[in-house]
Amino acid sequence: MAPLVSVIKINDKQSLTTEADWTNPNQKGLSAYEKSKLLAEKAAWQYLKTANSRLEFTTVNPVAILGSALNEHVSDSFGLIKNLIDGSLKRIPNIPLNVVDVRDVVDLHIRAMITPQAKGQRFIASEDGQISLPEIGALIRQKRPQLANQISTKVLPDWIIRTGALVNKQAQEGKLLLDINRNVSNQKAKQVLGWQPLSNNETAILATVDTFLKYDLLH
Repeated sequence: MAPLVSVIKINDKQSLTTEADWTNPNQKGLSAYEKSKLLAEKAAWQYLKTANSRLEFTTVNPVAILGSALNEHVSDSFGLIKNLIDGSLKRIPNIPLNVVDVRDVVDLHIRAMITPQAKGQRFIASEDGQISLPEIGALIRQKRPQLANQISTKVLPDWIIRTGALVNKQAQEGKLLLDINRNVSNQKAKQVLGWQPLSNNETAILATVDTFLKYDLLH
């Protein structure tokens, strides 16, 4: 599994982002972790081109993985939601996201393993569409009203992030999130693997919130 960080298109909000796209490894704002994942996937594909091997290789590139967790040990993606509902964010950046439920990621992996046509292919794992952090905040306030008072209703203007990016590494990462093309296509997984998302943006996010509540992870 390779994260969608390997499939980033910048400052192009009109066209589709597909499995044919590759992230620029020198993109400003890309973290060391993200760059390592990108380079690892590139190296794997390059090895398959040059090696005399019968190895079958397929990659699944998920967006931010959310949903129900088996226990209190959760992925880094959960931090996006946690910061919204634990009071950490006094102003919410207007950052759009693509998310995917962990159950959809599992389903896609199984289909990739048993479908012969998946050999040598990359697949994006994403729910349909996109959702912004302010929209996520509004969703949680509406559907989980016991948390409403903890979630800010104020939005952080984009210009603050863009200005901060001139001198601050964290702001550079925020700027990258603003600039990413979130018009992400999951059609290849649907067409080649017969995959259909079991979840959607809203249910994946609410399942994440319920995980925080179930395991008391907001303190």
